[in-house]
Formats: sequence, structure tokens, C-alpha cells
Amino acid sequence: MYQKVLVPLDGSDLAECVLPHVKAIARGCGVGGIIFVRVADTFFSHPTGGGGEFSDELIKKYDASSKAAAERYLKQLAGQPDYGKVNIETKVLTGNTAEKLADFAKKSKADLIVIATHGRSGVSRWVWGSVADRLLRSACVPVLMVRAPGCEPGI
Repeated sequence: MYQKVLVPLDGSDLAECVLPHVKAIARGCGVGGIIFVRVADTFFSHPTGGGGEFSDELIKKYDASSKAAAERYLKQLAGQPDYGKVNIETKVLTGNTAEKLADFAKKSKADLIVIATHGRSGVSRWVWGSVADRLLRSACVPVLMVRAPGCEPGI
């Protein structure tokens, strides 16, 4: 049923709580490929970025360093777990996280997206936003949202 699974990660333990689920899906559903993807922080997406007092060279250096760190993280992660004979790929994107992930899911022809969520609700979700929630609403493929350990039930 699922041939290609997209797994967005941000480098946090929370995001990585999806990995056992991805492994089970890969083995149980005969998945052909998994793509670990991270949207790298760019200078202009960073809360302190965007000011005119920084040189183009400094901005490029920051962006390159952020992208390189994301690539190292994904390669290290992709090399650790045993997913059997599943083809593992990694991809680093830049830009608006939810939008880029939804676009990439379509371009890569992913059948399923597996993403972690804090499980925030109410004002907290409204204030902080939720990449998982925005992705759920914008992606054209099924999205499996995995609640982080320690989640408290509530509406």
C-alpha cells in the first residue's frame, strides 16, 4: 500500500519519536523507500534574521552552515536504524516548513507522511502554530501524526 514514506525531522527527540513507527510501517507494509527530510533554518527564517546590518557573505555562510548541519544529521540518522531492504534517502529543504514539506511530498510521490506532534491544543497551538497541523491540512497524501511521549489528553 505504501511505497514511499516521507519522514520530516527537525533534530529533536520529539521528532525522532516517530522512528519506531516508521520502522514498523516499513517492515509491515513492504515499503520500498523512506525519505528523511529536514527543513533547514535560513538566516531570514531565523527569529533574529532579516536585518539589513548583516552582509550578504555572512548570510550565505549562515545558510550554508545550517544546511550542512541538517545534511550531517540526516545522514547520521539514516545510517543508524535497520529498516531492512528499504531504500533510504535524505533531503534538506529550505523555506516555509509546512509548505515545503507538502510540496516535496507531492514532487517525491510520497504515499504517506509520518510526523511527530506535541499535541498542543487551544491557545497554545494558536500562538505557537503547528507544522504537523499545517502539513495535515495542506498535504495531498495521508499524514500519520504520532503524539510525543508524555502527551496529556485534552481538547
